[in-house]
Amino acid sequence: MLLIALTASAAGATITTTFNTAAAPTGTHVQSGTPTCTVGTNNLVTCSSYQLAGVGNANATGSLDASYSATVQCRNNGGQIVEVKSQTKSAPTTTGSLSPKNGKLTVPSLSSGPVPSASDFEAMATCPNGNWTKELESGTVTLLSFTYTLHFAGFTGNYLTITGP
Repeated sequence: MLLIALTASAAGATITTTFNTAAAPTGTHVQSGTPTCTVGTNNLVTCSSYQLAGVGNANATGSLDASYSATVQCRNNGGQIVEVKSQTKSAPTTTGSLSPKNGKLTVPSLSSGPVPSASDFEAMATCPNGNWTKELESGTVTLLSFTYTLHFAGFTGNYLTITGP
């Protein structure tokens, strides 16, 4: 089993890319493009499109799961903040099943979007009293982490894993 790990650091965020050749058909390799994920200024994670060759007839699935956090305040009728709650929301996406053609597999780009909204975080929050108002604290939506994987059907583990930040 051969594991190849690459680590890149951009703007204080570390993104790690790992290839596990034992989790793919023998001879699988990147034909064109570069499997990478980037984090935009809006916390949207985008993973690039690329093509693999040497995959035979093995189907694969690409998945991206990003976790976001935000702080929701609970405000009573007197205007006082009575409690602060930190919320976490996952944003999973998938390519669905991808089928190769002539031993080549084209993997489309994948984005974590949309980034959860204020109303998404507020809906998850619980205030001690139903009369209190939930408010997203400005500027608190952050990307906690993301994991991108490419998994071949019939194999154990993931051929490609990219994690960050």
